[in-house]
Amino acid sequence: MPKHPLKGDGVITSHKNVLLGIQVADCVPVLVVDAKRGGIGAFHAGWRGTAKRIVERGVGSMRAVFGCKPSNLFAAIGPCIHACCYAIGDEVIDEFRSQFSYADELFSEVYDRDPIKEKYPLLFLTARAPGHSNIGPQKHLDLVEANRRQLLDADVPEANIWAATECTSCRTDLLFSHRKEAGYTGRMMDVIGLVE
Repeated sequence: MPKHPLKGDGVITSHKNVLLGIQVADCVPVLVVDAKRGGIGAFHAGWRGTAKRIVERGVGSMRAVFGCKPSNLFAAIGPCIHACCYAIGDEVIDEFRSQFSYADELFSEVYDRDPIKEKYPLLFLTARAPGHSNIGPQKHLDLVEANRRQLLDADVPEANIWAATECTSCRTDLLFSHRKEAGYTGRMMDVIGLVE
């Protein structure tokens, strides 16, 4: 048992009366439990961790170390930024396309509404030819679905996966959002543990 806090994007244990925690302010917290074998895992899945399959690898580690059966696993995906608010760039798109055959299903095009642009459209005209300006749809990534798919790929039954519906960026009245609040915000903690 460590005597100091552990740092990393994922941790598993079979110790009782210990809480594993993940701090987030937009990233995806994923908590996994196998009450029959007594194993738990907590995973912090930002876009980089998701692309590196941290949840899928974490479930694999639980299977290898504790002998967990996927059919006995239950997973919770906590509040995080949702596709409605998670605009991404080419770096993220390229990384996901290189890792997942279904990557394009995780992307959507979103036109961000800006009341100022709608009220004063002439202020935002450019000299660029139509279709060549930076005004238009942005690609958005669905991190919740990406991590849900990893749980399914690790053979966790769909009925055993729960996902919070709250978007951290939409609900800054209730949750913290690093992106929406320009980094000046707190952190939420998702915890999991087993008792004797």
